[in-house]
Amino acid sequence: MVNVHASGGARMMTAAREALLPFGKDAPLLIAVTVLTSMEASDLQDLGITLSPADHAAKLAALTQRCGLDGVVCSAQEAVRFKQELGQAFKLVTPGIRPQGSDAGDQRRIMTPEQAQAAGVDYMVIGRPVTQSADPAATLRGINASLNKGV
Repeated sequence: MVNVHASGGARMMTAAREALLPFGKDAPLLIAVTVLTSMEASDLQDLGITLSPADHAAKLAALTQRCGLDGVVCSAQEAVRFKQELGQAFKLVTPGIRPQGSDAGDQRRIMTPEQAQAAGVDYMVIGRPVTQSADPAATLRGINASLNKGV
């Protein structure tokens, strides 16, 4: 998986896609970062962006898809909307995933792993709740167990 920033625009994303063409079917997924999950509306306003984080992310995700990329990094809170608007094949990588009872840290737009799974995300990024746990392996086993309850 390779990622670029959607804010880099269509030319940059298209160039990134073209750079992976020589890899053919072995090319890694190419995804674009939309709005960081640590950002909220006031952060976007500081950048001169008047859209809500969800609406700005949707605008960037649509541009990403038009450029032929495989998916986006976005908040899990946007997953249902993006799957409906951009299709099930468009991959969603979602940071800001926090198990129940975990500290949100610097993340603003978060979901639990179970909520993210129900929303249809393809890849969850669960960093500090695992890496900063007293027992990372046990924490990860607990997360996996919670996600496999309905399987």
